[in-house]
Amino acid sequence: MKEKNKLVVAISSRALFDLEEGHEIYMNQGVEAYCQYQIEHEDELLEPGVAFTLVKKLLALNDNNSDVEKVEVILLSKNSADTGLRIFNSIESHNLPIVRAAFTSGDSLYRYIKPFGSDLFLSAEPNDVREALEMGFAAAAILPSASRSNDDGPLRIAFDGDAVLFSDEAEKIYREGGLAAFDAFEQSAANDPLPGGPFKDFLASLHRLQKEYSFDDSPIRTALVTARGAPAHERVIRTLRAWDIRIDEAIFLGGKSKGEFLKAFGADIFFDDQSGHCESAAEHVPAAQVLHGVANQ
Repeated sequence: MKEKNKLVVAISSRALFDLEEGHEIYMNQGVEAYCQYQIEHEDELLEPGVAFTLVKKLLALNDNNSDVEKVEVILLSKNSADTGLRIFNSIESHNLPIVRAAFTSGDSLYRYIKPFGSDLFLSAEPNDVREALEMGFAAAAILPSASRSNDDGPLRIAFDGDAVLFSDEAEKIYREGGLAAFDAFEQSAANDPLPGGPFKDFLASLHRLQKEYSFDDSPIRTALVTARGAPAHERVIRTLRAWDIRIDEAIFLGGKSKGEFLKAFGADIFFDDQSGHCESAAEHVPAAQVLHGVANQ
């Protein structure tokens, strides 16, 4: 199990590095051709993947002068140990302090999330993400994207609200009765905190890390970027207050597209449950779909 108060992020090799060429060989030519390709290229450095900058900034939260580790990143890969040698060579070449890993030779990755004590699992494989979410872990499927976040500045993580930080109860009402029913329900329940969603605990862990710094010097910034607008904003604000969780920026868009706002925030990653929002966001910033709730049934 993880050390107390340490944030543990498990990430698949395809989210960390650009392995799409090898994955295409695997899909079109099979396992044997894929293995041969990786072994032949194991001395060639892998290029950063969609979540590379996110991982780099997470690991930078550790103080090299301290014995206390604030963040650990675990590599989970469907490669074998043999074909995974290229991945570890690339980790070393990119100076990423990642020392723990599981290579499953094509088998599911989600089984190792709990033993490693992970707070978050990021993968390019939707099925593994669904399994992890069903087990109660924060998990999301990284979308392919040419967008890369800025290497400089603080770690910036943005979240959608319903079915991500919060439960999908309000989303269900919207789908059943439309916007008017949604707004009426949220107004009537404005003083009742929303139930937590799959990413509530992950946000709480980020907030715990933030409290180790002064407000002005924090290397972490969080944002809620939601399609909600007034009057449905009040319940969200009161929910975060009830949870005693700080969110640095809250953007209530009232249905407006999220991409440009996420770019303005400078998100290193954005989590949303709906594929359309994720695909739009991925044109501007790295994005990952939380395959949870009524939108994914």
